[in-house]
Amino acid sequence: MTTPVITAVATRQGTRSHNADAATVYRLPGTPMVAAAIVDGIGNTADVVTFARTAAEVAARVGARRGPLLGILAAAEMATAPPGVQVEDGVAVAAVASADSSTTAIAWTGDSRIYGWTGSRLVQRSTDQTMGTWLRAWGGTAVTLHPSHGPDTTVPTEDAARVLDDLARAALARCSIATVPICYISDPMVILTSDGAHGQIPPAVLETLVRDHAHAPQTLADAIVTAAQPDTDGYRDDATAIVIALPPRT
Repeated sequence: MTTPVITAVATRQGTRSHNADAATVYRLPGTPMVAAAIVDGIGNTADVVTFARTAAEVAARVGARRGPLLGILAAAEMATAPPGVQVEDGVAVAAVASADSSTTAIAWTGDSRIYGWTGSRLVQRSTDQTMGTWLRAWGGTAVTLHPSHGPDTTVPTEDAARVLDDLARAALARCSIATVPICYISDPMVILTSDGAHGQIPPAVLETLVRDHAHAPQTLADAIVTAAQPDTDGYRDDATAIVIALPPRT
């Protein structure tokens, strides 16, 4: 008998009125396939919450059947609109694993993340699709900022990147088959997080949590969202984590 994939989900509302994160785990009936998705809604209204929950469900259900890339693109169809029309939007990560395989397929758009636990270290397997990440790769040594109030300011690229780390380059409404990366990883444990989790937990603390709780997926997911701390202004984002533990390789 095949050992099933074990999954765990945890989420915690931040300091705003709604939890605009959504997480879905879907097991395709009659198969060993398991898909998981997080959608971090942009904004904090009741409509954004509904969008995120539905988009996460679509990404997981389609992902289980067609893979994580098509799962995210199916969810993205919910955010399409004519030019100039504003609709609800969000960023997304998706992963599809099988109890029959040691490989997990992953895809993402925006700045939610996918990590792999190798058994000895935590590795970030996705790359944030933000303007901050883009500047670090292509911005040279200095960047001139054009603030809406005040004079232009030229600052080191890293300073500008930190300002723009929260600006998604490819949210669901602006993603396409050309912008959604898909990768295949062989880590025995895969962790999906919204930016309210990994963005408000120091990397060393996150790795320590995974190391300490790798044997207990639900405990780990709960510990990740609990560890997210408010910033210096007291703001804490919604935090969500999905843990996927694959069966031991044979």
